[in-house]
This record gives sequence, C-alpha cells and structure tokens, in this order.
Amino acid sequence: MNNYPLISVVVATYNGAKFIGAQLDSILTQTYPNIEIIIVDDNSTDETQQILHQYAATYNNIKIHINSTNLGYVKNFEKGMLLATGDFIAPSDQDDIWLPDKLSTLMHERGDHVIVYCNSELIDEQNKKIGKKLSDIKRLVSYDDCLTYAIGNAAAGHAMLFPRSLVAECVPLPTMIPHDYWLGFVATFTSPLKYIDTPLVLYRQHDANVFGAAKIKSADGTVPKRKKKTKAQENEEARERMRLLYEKCPTRLTEQKEVYRLLHRSYQSFSLYHNFLRMYLFFKYNKRIMAFKHRSLLRRWLFCLKMFIKIK
Repeated sequence: MNNYPLISVVVATYNGAKFIGAQLDSILTQTYPNIEIIIVDDNSTDETQQILHQYAATYNNIKIHINSTNLGYVKNFEKGMLLATGDFIAPSDQDDIWLPDKLSTLMHERGDHVIVYCNSELIDEQNKKIGKKLSDIKRLVSYDDCLTYAIGNAAAGHAMLFPRSLVAECVPLPTMIPHDYWLGFVATFTSPLKYIDTPLVLYRQHDANVFGAAKIKSADGTVPKRKKKTKAQENEEARERMRLLYEKCPTRLTEQKEVYRLLHRSYQSFSLYHNFLRMYLFFKYNKRIMAFKHRSLLRRWLFCLKMFIKIK
C-alpha cells in the first residue's frame, strides 16, 4: 500500500440507526484501497451501537469508540479526527451515501492543496434524488481567502479530504462553529481550497439533519420547526464567532487580519459609528465576504445595507 497513503474516514454518529448501514456500505466499497474507518458514537440511545458492533466484527479496518457522555456534534468529530492515524482524513456524516470513486478522485485531484472538496447530489430518505446539487444552493468554487468565512461556509465536511496535520492547527475546535467551517477557514491561511465540480456524495436531506441544505417535510407533510433562538442569542453568537475568527486569523495575513479586527469591533454594538463601519466593510469587501452566495450585485448591496441595522 506504499503508493496509497492511509485515509482515515472519520464517522460521527448519534442515533443514526436508520441510515448508518447504507453509509458504511458505501465507504467499505470505495475504490481507494487503503482506508481505516474511525467511528465515534456520541452515546446513542437507539440501535446505532449494535449496528456498529456488527460491522466492526466483520471488517477489521473499522474502529469504534463509544462516548460515555454526549459531547455534541463538533467535539464528537474532533475526537474522531484526533483518533485518526491516516495521512489524510475524510469526515463522514452518518446518513449520506458516497459514490465508489469519491476518495480516489479527491486524492488524485488534491495536488498541493490543503483541502480538496467535491459537489454533492441531494437525496431524500428513500435515496431518491430531489433534483438539486449543493452547487445549486451555494456557490462552490476554489476559495483562497479567509474573508470568505466571515459570515458563512460553503465547503461541506462530508465532501472534504485534507491532511491529518490540519487538525493540529485547528484544535481545540470552537463548539459554536461547525467543524467544517473552522477547518476550511484555517486551511485558507496556507492554500486555496480546491473544488471538484463532480457530485461524489449523495447528500441525504431529512427532518432530523443536524445541518441540511434543503427544507424537508416530515411524514405528516410539514416542515419541522427547529427551536428558534432569540435575537439576543443570535447576536451574541455572531459576536463570538467574529471574535474567534479575528483571533485565529494570523498576523502574516495583514489585510485580512485588519478587516477581521474592524469587523470584530463593529459587531460590539449598534452605535451609529459601529453601524456605519460594519456597513462600509461589507460594501468594500462584499465580493470576498459573500463569495459563497449565489447573489446578484443588487442583492449583495441590499445585504450590505441591512448590515447597518443587524449583525450576522
């Protein structure tokens, strides 16, 4: 296997009995010949653990770790990535399906990029395609600027491949920022993220998604409502996110560091000065900050105007 560096597929599970078998089958049938599968279960209460043990008893490249308490989505992935021994890591959700050539294609295309990621085809609970790709919802490109992560993220973790060395630069992962958001942000400090415009993942959308790309109706025909945060909670989270991004951005990225400093400052209050500063920064850097959004120039400008009275 010397010509095939070991890839650690890190699967984070929690009450995923309904779909985990199909996902593991798709990982086990990858054409890439040298993988280990690290599964960290976050103290599931359904049949997930039984299913995992059945697979581990059959396949010697599957390693299972069961959390004694619930760590939460981000820290569960962090634990899995720290347990990985491969040269490269490919995070995996518990409910998707990978196409057979996913890992082989990403390894072939990665070049010198820290992160390479692909497009995804959206499917429903019955494995039926719903007629959309992730690129129809978000603008997926090869990002090369950490300012792109100021208010959002487009490179999904389930579509990524990156060297294990990136994890050391990212931990501890902040719990209020998704793991793939943070990984992509930190990766831009070193190199662009390379995008492959080929759907290599069937990205399942259902009413129990932690993060989903589409609004999916439940069995009774309604769209489940997630617990809504108050405006004060949303604002506090936005301030904390901007603080984390500013503090993590390295000083060698002089321009980006200064922009994040000013954004962090402008997020502190809704004073007239801060409102003007925030709106000015969004106007000046709108192409870079909103690079992941499918928006016309007019809609980008309207978004910038809204930043006078809100933070995101």
